Amino acid sequence: MAKIIITGASSGIGVSLAEAFFNDGSHEIILIGRSEVRLNSVANSTDSYPLICDLTDAHQVASAAKLITERFQSPPDVLINNAGHFVTKPFMTTTADVFREQFDSNLMSSFLITKELVPSMIRAKSGHVFFMGSVASIKGYPGATAYTAAKHGLIGFARSLRSETLNSGVRVTTILPGATLTPSWDGTTLPEERFMPPEDIAQSVIDCWKLSTRTVVEELLIRPVKGDL
Repeated sequence: MAKIIITGASSGIGVSLAEAFFNDGSHEIILIGRSEVRLNSVANSTDSYPLICDLTDAHQVASAAKLITERFQSPPDVLINNAGHFVTKPFMTTTADVFREQFDSNLMSSFLITKELVPSMIRAKSGHVFFMGSVASIKGYPGATAYTAAKHGLIGFARSLRSETLNSGVRVTTILPGATLTPSWDGTTLPEERFMPPEDIAQSVIDCWKLSTRTVVEELLIRPVKGDL
């Protein structure tokens, strides 16, 4: 039975990840999010443990990590850093507060929980850390300056972590999805077929994890078949 942690698990790709691991087998799954009602709903449908936590708050993250350690009684097998938030604003109207919030949501959240949990994985010489990046991690997007900068930072963090854990037995993978049909696109007039289903992104995580422990997919770029929006 694998021990799985999924952040940002109350909506979008996070929900699909919870469902994918639930359907994969008898795993012990902890879901982390800020929306208690939505997170509890996902947890109930996937036989998972919901953990309410603001991952941008270091004190809350430290408390959550302590609870995770007590519940698992061993290091996690999989940590999926999926938490994030998308804001559409061009540079000229992006305030310092918006810029900071996007970094906190999309980068600091991953740093804080990873900092708490990866040391135990290194000591156990096993485990797999996933980061949910974006095509915005490798491409500049007009109208999303702060988000793009944060996602660029995330892939830099993931690459450095991969380099520093190279001989530790811990695998590090960054998923780089393009336009995926999640609540971030609510209100769009684009047809559904122009987007990737979130279930495909979740399946890619399962597939990367299930490779031999002698193999790691460091970065996986996934785009809609007709290209970026």
